[in-house]
Amino acid sequence: MMRDHVVAVDIGTGSARAGVFDARGRLLAKAEHPIVMNRPRENHAEHDSEDIWSAACMAVRRAMEQSGIAAASVGAIGFDATCSLVVRDREGRQLSVSTGGDRRFDTIVWLDHRALKEADFCTATEHRVLEHSGHVMSPEMEMPKLMWLKKKLPATWEKAGYFFDLADFMTWKSTGSAARSRCTLTAKWNYLAHLEKGWQQDFLERIGLEDLQARGHLPDETTPVGDSVGRLTEEAAEALGLTVDCRVAAGMIDAYAGALGALGGYAADPVKREHQLALIAGTSSCIVTFSRERKPSHGMWGPYYEAVFPQSWLVEAGQSATGALLDHIVRMHAAGGEPTAALHQRIVARIAELRAEKGDAFGARIFVLPDFHGNRSPLADPHAVGVVSGLTLDTSFDGLCALYWRSAVGIALGIRHILEMMKAYGYMTDTLHIAGGHVKNPVLMELYSDATGCKVVVPKMNEAVLLGTAIAASVACGLYKDLAAAGEAMYPGADERLPDKAKQALYDRDYRRLLAMHRHRAELETMQ
Repeated sequence: MMRDHVVAVDIGTGSARAGVFDARGRLLAKAEHPIVMNRPRENHAEHDSEDIWSAACMAVRRAMEQSGIAAASVGAIGFDATCSLVVRDREGRQLSVSTGGDRRFDTIVWLDHRALKEADFCTATEHRVLEHSGHVMSPEMEMPKLMWLKKKLPATWEKAGYFFDLADFMTWKSTGSAARSRCTLTAKWNYLAHLEKGWQQDFLERIGLEDLQARGHLPDETTPVGDSVGRLTEEAAEALGLTVDCRVAAGMIDAYAGALGALGGYAADPVKREHQLALIAGTSSCIVTFSRERKPSHGMWGPYYEAVFPQSWLVEAGQSATGALLDHIVRMHAAGGEPTAALHQRIVARIAELRAEKGDAFGARIFVLPDFHGNRSPLADPHAVGVVSGLTLDTSFDGLCALYWRSAVGIALGIRHILEMMKAYGYMTDTLHIAGGHVKNPVLMELYSDATGCKVVVPKMNEAVLLGTAIAASVACGLYKDLAAAGEAMYPGADERLPDKAKQALYDRDYRRLLAMHRHRAELETMQ
């Protein structure tokens, strides 16, 4: 039987999703299973990696069942995941990362901010590895979490035998191979893939982790995206409902899998690819672009060498609350409530009516600085706060619609702010490829084009993360010779929207106001 199908698994914050794809990139079936999160105290968030593995297995089995294809026709499985940290002992058993001591909680979730102090310590070293993370260490990276673990839970550290990024844990669980992905180590472990020696021992010594490599079973070399780390073990094949001849692709960070899926049509053309930007937009927004040259920057993560494409640097910027901000506006307004999809739709429909009636005057005096959950890019200030100017005593539904509309304008202008910064550092992006939940929100989709002046491209299949993981898997089992061939063959095509030139002056003025609000906020906070 031809092994001309692949399975992609995406481990998100709240669930594991599986998709079954054919060689042309068509999604034949998908399924989802929830995963557990433990929040024992403020800034702490933990997963149970065995729970994640079983959720992935259930999702794969259900998707395979729905697809109607035979297990023997699956050539490879690929995993992408959040950058959560999994800790195991020398025999590969679970070790607690929880202050409560519960052994099954062996994984520190990506969004956990327990290691803020350790992150600040890393930043203060001004070590050259920080040139590849915007000169600032985030508590979401693995080094601060590992420092916290060694300091606060020394018994766990003493027993540790394996430290994994979550995607690498999934490939280890599937194959028994301790190989690590270039994507995960370069992006989250301060591993410099462009140098002969990726681990910077002097940095590890500075931050008290000189024993990290030996303790965590971390290899000197990494496995590039699209390579196979091995075949499924009998136990894993049984659990997933696949066969032992199924290859396992090197793992990926979820957002970077999304960038590969969204920009797959440009995988073969590094010159044109430099003008494209993937915007993976949901609760928060992640912006990824690629470059042939290394372009260091502030306020962005990267540049990371070969985090996805060979001989290519990846840089990532982001907004820490976008969909979450609109939910918050709906929840906090007197005329709002629980932010269901139906309520969002009602608001969006009413905004269209009010704009048709009032034109550009609708909500025109409301200005929103959308940093309600800090400013990840371009300011790299996790302590930043949101600002709203122009409120009245209006508590009506139409009042909520005006605030929602102007919050959406603020979000789109935040993307413009990031793009302006990228230009200043030499990036040439002018086309936004959008994937994720925002594709369903016509207000945001219009603004992403009109307020930024960019061409907006929406892939015909809104599953960029699963697709990117499937593209990598198709290369791992030899369906395609490389990411360039797979990306072109599996890209679903797209619809395009050009910016409305008649709106340019309006949004230029709004953008100047956004920058003024940044200045005014700083002035208020520093006033003696």
